[in-house]
Amino acid sequence: MAAAPAASDNTGDCWHPLCRSADLAEAGEAVPFDVRYRGAACRAFAVRFGGRVYAYLNRCSHVAMELDWLPNRVFDTSGQWLICGAHGALFDPRSGRCVGGPGRGPLVAIAVRETDGWVHWQSRYDLQPLEF
Repeated sequence: MAAAPAASDNTGDCWHPLCRSADLAEAGEAVPFDVRYRGAACRAFAVRFGGRVYAYLNRCSHVAMELDWLPNRVFDTSGQWLICGAHGALFDPRSGRCVGGPGRGPLVAIAVRETDGWVHWQSRYDLQPLEF
């Protein structure tokens, strides 16, 4: 079954297919995707936590570095917090709020929805798909 193409909603923003729901294991590996945020190309990721899907820019609020401590690994070893592999800042996976370490604010959240076995992310004026 193939994902549907991006679809607009009544706000003019588009929902973009990201992955199958089954691709996101509880507190498991992140599913990465590329975006253009405020004109710059960067990575983003989606994770499942508490049965829900969340997505964020893959950019620590302390220093603009990707969080991964290994490829697609953004949870700490307890599976309870997102962690910056470079400096140890901890973030709540439900809100992106910094809960420990040198973070300087929350992660940049990306709206996601899960329908019919697929996860989609929502673009907005400052967040667009990265065209190759």
